[in-house]
Amino acid sequence: MRLTPRALLFAIMKILSPAKINLFLHVIGKRSDGYHELVTLMCPIGLYDTVSIGFDVRETTVTCNHPQVPQNEKNLAYKAAVCFFNALKKQERVKIFIDKHIPVSAGLGGGSSNAAVVFLGLNRHYGSPFSQKDLMAMGLSLGADVPFFIYRKPAIATGIGEKLKSYEGPLPFRILLVYPGFEVSTAAIYKNLNLGLTKYKNKHSCNRFTKQNFDVANHLYNDLEAVTSSMYPDVQVVKEALLRRGANGVLMSGSGPTVFGLFYDSDKAREAYGFLSQNKQWQVYLADLIV
Repeated sequence: MRLTPRALLFAIMKILSPAKINLFLHVIGKRSDGYHELVTLMCPIGLYDTVSIGFDVRETTVTCNHPQVPQNEKNLAYKAAVCFFNALKKQERVKIFIDKHIPVSAGLGGGSSNAAVVFLGLNRHYGSPFSQKDLMAMGLSLGADVPFFIYRKPAIATGIGEKLKSYEGPLPFRILLVYPGFEVSTAAIYKNLNLGLTKYKNKHSCNRFTKQNFDVANHLYNDLEAVTSSMYPDVQVVKEALLRRGANGVLMSGSGPTVFGLFYDSDKAREAYGFLSQNKQWQVYLADLIV
């Protein structure tokens, strides 16, 4: 049957899928199941993929305009759809298309965000049969960051990232992100993390952070940065470039390699964006925190 424009409007849902940064990340220890316990301040930012969901199809599929994104059952967005319909106890099918703008394997959570918006979009389409708590539990089965993207606001995450407490403190920054152009394996970074050294250096910083508002001078820290920087020296090069262009603080996000600069002054952020964008090896983005 040929769909009319009105029918197409209801058959396809488009959802913005935000990236995230970690303003603080302390790894506490490793669990018996292989996951790492951590404390982190996670914030969604205004850098988006667009996820389109088509209904009334014969089989579930996922496609993407980025060659490094899996376009099969290994894709987290695909897994989210299957998980949702299993919980709904319906044999429904959807067609998913991901218009990718968030760099892949870059410490920005793009894949987890795509999965989260599939959960959120399907839940809305089917009349909200599941609570946010239900969706977050489903998301955790796919990955530690998925519950945060279902939560969709700044949060202090503990456990493996699934225990979320809303962060209400001020975050008056423009964000300038620099992706240096190569992917990083999160598993490889965690494998090379020296937990003994991490615990010794940062337990006091972690205690200070959880008891007061985020402060650039005292709290902007990532336990994974030293590991990634030792394997990929370009991370440090990007940090130094951002500082030279006036960033009030710089840090690598997640397991990297994306580095972000925090700017109190929007004009300085725009000037830095214009200058750093001239480096053709880097992908540079100017974004706001979503609060």
